[in-house]
Amino acid sequence: MSTQTDVQVQKIRAIGLTVTNCNRSLDFYTQAFLFELVSDITLEGQDYSDLEGVPGAKIRIVTLRLGDELIKLMEYLNIQGKPIPSDSQSNDLWFQHLAIVVSDMDRAYAHLRSFPIEPISVDPQTIPPENEASGGVRAFKFNDPDGHDLELISFPPDKGQDKWHQNSHSLFLGIDHSAIAISNTEQSLHFYCDLLGMQIDSRSVNWQSTQTRLDNLPGAKVRITGLRPVQDGMGIELLDYILPGKGRPIPSDWKSCDIAHIQIELVVNNLEQLVDKLRGNGVEFVSSRIVQFADSTSPYRQGCLVKDPDGHAILLIVES
Repeated sequence: MSTQTDVQVQKIRAIGLTVTNCNRSLDFYTQAFLFELVSDITLEGQDYSDLEGVPGAKIRIVTLRLGDELIKLMEYLNIQGKPIPSDSQSNDLWFQHLAIVVSDMDRAYAHLRSFPIEPISVDPQTIPPENEASGGVRAFKFNDPDGHDLELISFPPDKGQDKWHQNSHSLFLGIDHSAIAISNTEQSLHFYCDLLGMQIDSRSVNWQSTQTRLDNLPGAKVRITGLRPVQDGMGIELLDYILPGKGRPIPSDWKSCDIAHIQIELVVNNLEQLVDKLRGNGVEFVSSRIVQFADSTSPYRQGCLVKDPDGHAILLIVES
């Protein structure tokens, strides 16, 4: 068993998406999925520039809640970020989606179709029963107005966390996980489990025509490893595409202000110790230092942005 002295991730606090226009994204997320507004702040100064690795950044951050989970819409007001490549596919290593849990897939899908989405899946797909880990799960993948990848997901009674089966009144229940495309499962497990202390929650291989229609990727076969932090809650899914193989890597010049940027906020119990451990293991840092926030408006006491082995952004924080 883990003890409190272990350096590890406690929980995922939020998922941050860099957006082109906060007002447009705010309208979309509140109307399409009934997210609720938590806060709307604009931040600038050396601390945030150092944290995100973007000099002179002025960032509007709109925090939204769905169920127990938070997302942050981050608009760089004074910098024009690069758009997400229009030919992106699910096996490109910058692929990362939010899985929004619904209580009724058909109703949610019908509701969503009146919004400006770009479908990835043909229509909602049901994972076949012979897939032990995820048989009966229904899913539909699509893009938001910026091209960020999203998924609607519904769980049969014997799958998913208990909380997804306790509230049948709401159509949109919360966020189960963020899924990221990776190049090598063992390499990612070393980072997320050995270094960050997350735990393996599930393993499966999804393939056949269902996965092809879900991902719009001919012959798709993907090894999926689900991870959860110690305190449970939102998780991370590692998507390792066996077929058609790995897509394109995340370009090394992409920055936090580019629209493809998504950062997973991980609450840790000892940031200094963890940073030493990550530096010793050759992890790439975006932040120039551990940023200390004295400002009472900040939800963090400390923060440091790093990259996982494939370049996905991980914001390590200590909460205020």
